[in-house]
Amino acid sequence: MFEPILANYTPDGDDWTVEVTAKGKTLTATAPGLIAARDRADQLVEKLTPGEELRTVVHTLQGDAVSFTAAYLTARLGRSEEAPAPEPGPDGAADGDKKDAPPPVALA
Repeated sequence: MFEPILANYTPDGDDWTVEVTAKGKTLTATAPGLIAARDRADQLVEKLTPGEELRTVVHTLQGDAVSFTAAYLTARLGRSEEAPAPEPGPDGAADGDKKDAPPPVALA
């Protein structure tokens, strides 16, 4: 019978605790940040289910899979609080500041 593996994440200050449950056994670890905790979950899954090729792992943030997905994608793809200023282009204008740019040659 197929049984999904549960990886539940809990924030603990700047660290994250991940608890992986499979086949009636549970392993727990702590990691500095959600991305590291996700990597650690993979290691725990391998310990609990060695050699199994097909695995389904349900990742949850305090029991909620959608919250985990949102938090994980934000951590992986999120920007820092302050975005860097755009670099000036060849004409000295910042990228994205094309108000005074001439029209393309094909339209001139």
